[in-house]
Amino acid sequence: MLAGLQNVRFEFGARTILEDSTWHIQPNERIGLIGYNGTGKSTLLKLLAGEYSPSSGSVERSRSTSIGYLHQDLLSFDTGDSILQVAMGAFEKVLTLEKELEDLAHALEAENNQEGAAAEELLTRYTDKLHEMDLLDGYTIHHKTEEVLQGLGFATADMQRPFREFSGGWRMRVLLAKMILQKPDLLLLDEPTNHLDLPSIEWLEKYLQHYQGSVVIVSHDKFFLDRMVTEIVELYQQNLHFYKGNYSYYEKEKEMRISLQQRAFENQQDYIRQQEKFIERFRAKATKAAAAQSAMKRLEKMDRIENVEMERPDMRIQFRIDKTPGKVLVELKDVSKHFGDIEIVNHAAAEIDRGDKIALIGANGKGKSTILRIIGGTEKFSGTRNWGHNVEESFYAQHQLESLNVNNTVLEEMKMCGSQKNELELRTLLGCFLFSGDDVDKKIRVLSGGEKARVALAKTIAGKANFLLLDEPTNHLDIHSCELLAEALNKYEGSYILVSHDRYFISKTANKIWEIDNGQIKVFKGPYAEWVEWNKRMLAQSKPSSGKQKIEKPKTEAIQPPVVQQPINKEVKKQLQKQQRIVDQLDEKIRFLKEESLKLELRLSAPEIYADKIKFLEAESDYKKSEQVLAEARLNYDVALEKLMEMEESST
Repeated sequence: MLAGLQNVRFEFGARTILEDSTWHIQPNERIGLIGYNGTGKSTLLKLLAGEYSPSSGSVERSRSTSIGYLHQDLLSFDTGDSILQVAMGAFEKVLTLEKELEDLAHALEAENNQEGAAAEELLTRYTDKLHEMDLLDGYTIHHKTEEVLQGLGFATADMQRPFREFSGGWRMRVLLAKMILQKPDLLLLDEPTNHLDLPSIEWLEKYLQHYQGSVVIVSHDKFFLDRMVTEIVELYQQNLHFYKGNYSYYEKEKEMRISLQQRAFENQQDYIRQQEKFIERFRAKATKAAAAQSAMKRLEKMDRIENVEMERPDMRIQFRIDKTPGKVLVELKDVSKHFGDIEIVNHAAAEIDRGDKIALIGANGKGKSTILRIIGGTEKFSGTRNWGHNVEESFYAQHQLESLNVNNTVLEEMKMCGSQKNELELRTLLGCFLFSGDDVDKKIRVLSGGEKARVALAKTIAGKANFLLLDEPTNHLDIHSCELLAEALNKYEGSYILVSHDRYFISKTANKIWEIDNGQIKVFKGPYAEWVEWNKRMLAQSKPSSGKQKIEKPKTEAIQPPVVQQPINKEVKKQLQKQQRIVDQLDEKIRFLKEESLKLELRLSAPEIYADKIKFLEAESDYKKSEQVLAEARLNYDVALEKLMEMEESST
């Protein structure tokens, strides 16, 4: 075990975060830590990292376990060093060795004209240090550091730029790069994708999939969790709940568990009612009094199953619009924008029509937020921006969280948004965003990141706008809140353009994709899934043409007899058949295990089981073991099927 919790109870002020919880993190695990906003996910990471101590129980860490913890508080770090130097701080031992080797080299030069034990000792120490440097692979640290920084979106020209020149999001990338390069045994990542664009997220996915240590990730990005993790730990009702599988598996498994518990509860209630009727009917009869007494004792000793009461926040977001705009909301003509030598757009054109729900995508630094500000009229540019008839816009951006007055209460902050709503209307609106009762009197300074984001969102929609500009609206929201926001935007009768790196959120909200590429705004009329498929087709079509250019003599291809490839094809076919058999066997095994699991589920839901605590615990244990074996079989099937598909693709 690398680290974990043993019977931990933890209170944060008057609020209980964890109650008698145990969690053991094993080597090479990739875990997604999820839960609703405010349940204490970040607090739990701080417990594991040793920043907080439990009220009772113990936080266990192996002495040899190294932990890397990426969190928002790291933004307070500042230095004039270059980002390359900051990231290379991961190789502290190597850098110390480099300095020692440099000092020894100078000492050897000074002893160059002398002979004796001192010179021999210096040479021995120098040789030992060189060997140690070789063992640590110290000669490649510059290359490794640049590779990771480039993967996270930095250009080669950025490497020597001072760390303090970069914005908060880019600073977090540098610190993430440093942490990755340190290769701790356990990586704790709190919303690592919040500051990454889509290409950087995809790079991070690939890197972490092959990471040798264990990783615990808090993220609202369902796509990221699906590709990254093999286990979900949910913090719910002050307890930890464990699911073997990715996020999609968790959703299905949780639904099944809830359904199972509900049936078990109902069956037990039926049994209790029957027993109570029996007791009520026969307790006064002498011949049946003993049986009635036994029934009463059974009910007293019975472990009662709790009813399923889902405690989850439901943001009841309702967008209202007062005016219907004209057919064209915004028209951009011959728009150019540069920051020094950096080109954002060059003589670009685009149009937003009534009913458009646009996702603006592209790598960081391409100017997505700049385009939003140009559309919103808050950014200078050359060219023309024509505003449509009856357009009433509302702009949500990340800087709005920073501009919230920390000394205001939530209600006072809402009064500042100029919506001209009375206090009752504002309280009703805040209730939709989970601020009810005394919550509206909380100071902004005590709110979590997710709560501040909800206040800023509430301010955005308070004005009944018919056109929304949303810059990363899902940052700081939990997965459930992201889904509710997506549902609300789908019902929204107005138009919007949004910037987001959350692929799931984009796929659920956009009916048109804008991509900034080579200084132009490329428009794709269709949802995100279709855009991804279209991109794949374009990439596939470009490959054959590039291949043909490499063939210098096409006739040589025709001269080679096709029979040469035959033995290879037979071998490939044999391997394919073997892999297909493995897939079929696993498929059959899953069907068998499902049947067994269903039998155990029916046994578990039988009323007579609840009369005997030992039998109930045995049945519950058998069912859990069955589900674990089934989950492992499903994972093995997915791996085998993926391998088969790769083999089929490479054989064609």
